[in-house]
Amino acid sequence: MYTLSTEYWFDSAHFLTDYNGKCENLHGHQWRVAAYVRADKLATSGTEKDMVVDFATLKRIVREECDALDHTFLVEEGSLAPSTLEALKSEGFSLTMLPFRTTSENLAHYLFDRLSARGLPVCRVDCNETPNNRASYEPDVE
Repeated sequence: MYTLSTEYWFDSAHFLTDYNGKCENLHGHQWRVAAYVRADKLATSGTEKDMVVDFATLKRIVREECDALDHTFLVEEGSLAPSTLEALKSEGFSLTMLPFRTTSENLAHYLFDRLSARGLPVCRVDCNETPNNRASYEPDVE
C-alpha cells in the first residue's frame, strides 16, 4: 500500500451554533489541512508512471479547496438571521454557507468529500484548528 500526503492551510472565521462556551462567539483559526491519498499499486504508464498521483496535482487540488475557504466567514446554514446575512453581504464580507455545524470534524469530512469528488484517491483528511487540536475523517472501509 502506498500513501502520499500534503498539507495546506487557510484562515477563516466561524462560530459554533448552540454551543455553551467561548466558541459560540465569532472567532478565527488558521486551519491546517493534511490530505492523504492511497493506492495498492502505482500507475504503470503515462506521466504518472510509478506514482500514486503526481504531487503537483495533489498539492494543486488541496490548495484550491483550501483557497476557496481562505479569509471567509464559515457560516452554518440557518444559524444567522437573514437580516444579519444581508448586512454582512452589504458590507462586502465573504461568506461560505455550509450545511453543517462548522466543527473541525465536519470540515475534515467536507474536505474529504470535495477532494474525492475531484478524483483523488483520498483515504483521510486531517483538519487542525490549532497546532495541538486535530480532527480526522476517514471512511470505514469494509
